[in-house]
This record gives sequence, structure tokens and C-alpha cells, in this order.
Amino acid sequence: MAWMAETFARRADPKVLWPEVRSVAMLALNYGPTVDPLAALARKDSGAISVYARHRDYHEVLKGKLKTLAAWLVAAARPLAAEVKVFVDTAPVMEKPLAAAAGLGWQGKHTNLVSREFGSWLFLGTIFTDLELSPDEPERDHCGSCRACLDVCPTAAFSAPYKLDARRCISYLTIEHKGTIARALRPLIGNRIYGCDDCLAVCPWNKFARAGGEAKLAGRDDLAAPPLAELAALDDAAFRARFAGGPIKRIGHVRFLRNVMIAIGNSGDRSLIAAAQKGIEADSPLVRAMAVWAFGRLAAPTAVKATALRFAPEERDAAVLEEWKIALAVPAEA
Repeated sequence: MAWMAETFARRADPKVLWPEVRSVAMLALNYGPTVDPLAALARKDSGAISVYARHRDYHEVLKGKLKTLAAWLVAAARPLAAEVKVFVDTAPVMEKPLAAAAGLGWQGKHTNLVSREFGSWLFLGTIFTDLELSPDEPERDHCGSCRACLDVCPTAAFSAPYKLDARRCISYLTIEHKGTIARALRPLIGNRIYGCDDCLAVCPWNKFARAGGEAKLAGRDDLAAPPLAELAALDDAAFRARFAGGPIKRIGHVRFLRNVMIAIGNSGDRSLIAAAQKGIEADSPLVRAMAVWAFGRLAAPTAVKATALRFAPEERDAAVLEEWKIALAVPAEA
């Protein structure tokens, strides 16, 4: 996460990113789900995918709308010659504080933007311009004494209200983190294979939320709760084909399988032992390490020992060997 420190100056002051900027216009696009966003968590043999990743990649959709709005802004400014720049996670821009300052909502205790009209389900985009625009009134905080988002977090990632430790956040761990996931956190991830919506979904302001109306962001039925066995069987080409055009593809096949193996280990479903064993034979040591952990949680101690005798002697990766060592020492389902 060194990039946060490296880009701090540009994130803290838009003028460092673009000295000519005089105003910032913020756009929020509602992607409220039509179904219970947490329903997949109860299906332990299936993967739970964050609502925003169950459809087409929002970056391109939102960027198109920003360009349309920016073009209107330039046309409305004539005869002045206006310049604009649009950003959707493409530059170190503090979208949430800027959106709050623009009156779109406020940063809730879970650090995400909350709208009185749309709840927690919002994509944010930014337009920088050299035009002097009249500012809107910022929205005030309406969280009050509510702690729903803080208390629901599976990994206790909130050190305090409005303070998120990303190193414990399941969204960070399953999407941004590139290595193995700490053993203490793996059981807490459950069957979440890409992101986590818990803190968003429980926000009481969602009682005023509406389902998203953008057709390009309609959720895919096959991503609501895909079977873990099916996902574990995907090779790289099949992974790319299945998730083409969506955000999941960006993390790559290896990290995706890492997440699937952790979900398999948390499933308690012995029918997934074969899928875990297949992961032990993967080319990637990251996948193998998580597969060993999953296999050790599901298989009987005799099966763990027999499988270790087969694969461990040929293993050269230290992290995988450590997982074998622990799996052999810990009873199944520990």
C-alpha cells in the first residue's frame, strides 16, 4: 500500500494534480441492487461477489457519462474556452471527500459516501475544470449514534468510526492484496471471493435507496452466487472468458483462485475436497498454499497425511511447505 504515501500530495490538493483546476464537479451513479446483497453469504458452497462486480465494469460506463457532462459544460461556457479532465479511479483523486463537499452525501462511519436519497450504493466520478463554478453546500453527517456498519464487519477492520484499516478489509484482501492472506483472517472471509458489501448493506439509510436504473450495470444472474466447484475448475482462458468486460478479470486468474480456495476451506463442504486437491497441483505457489490450507480444513487427518506424502517432498516454495507443516499438525476443520 506504499502508493498511498507516494500519491498523498496529489490526493490532498487537486491543484498538485492539475495546476489549472479551478472547480471540481462530482457525479454519483446509483447501482442499488434489486436483490438482498448478502443472500449469497448463506450459500457456503457458492462464492459471494460484491454487488458492484456482478455486472459490466462501471469505469467505462461512468466515464462515458462524465464525458457527456463535461462536453455540456464546455458548450455552456462559450464563448469562454474551457478545459476539462475526467477521472474514474484513473488518478489520485479523493472522490469521497470531494463528493461530500459537493453536497452529494456524507462519508459514513464506514468511510463510504452515503446519500439520503440513494443510500450507500454509489459510484463516483470527477470532472476537473479551469472554469470558476459556484460551489454547492456540503452535506452534513447523518450517521448519529448508529454503529451498524462498524459492528457487522467480519474482520473488525474499523479501528474507530470513520477509520478503516485496509489491511483487514475483505475488499482490499480479495482484490488489491497480491500475496497470501494471513491465517487469522482467512476463516473470517467466509465465502467472499471478490469484495465485501456487509458495511454498505446494513446501513439504515438504504431504506430510502432505489434499485439502479442503468441497464449496462444490471447484475448478471450467473454471478449472484456461482458454485465454488465450478469456479475452481476454471483455467486461465475460461476465467478470462467468463469475466470479460467486468472488474473481476482485473485481479487475474491466480488471485481469483486464491480467493476461491479460501472460500472452499471455509465451506465445511466435504464434496469440495477434490477441488481443493486440484488446487494443490496448480502452477502458482499462491494457489497451492491456499489449497493446502483448504484441504487441511476439509479432509480427514489420514487423507491430509497421505496427500502431504505425495506432494510435499516435491514442493520447493517455502510458504506452501509451511502450510503443509501446519496442516499436518492441526486436526481437520481447525
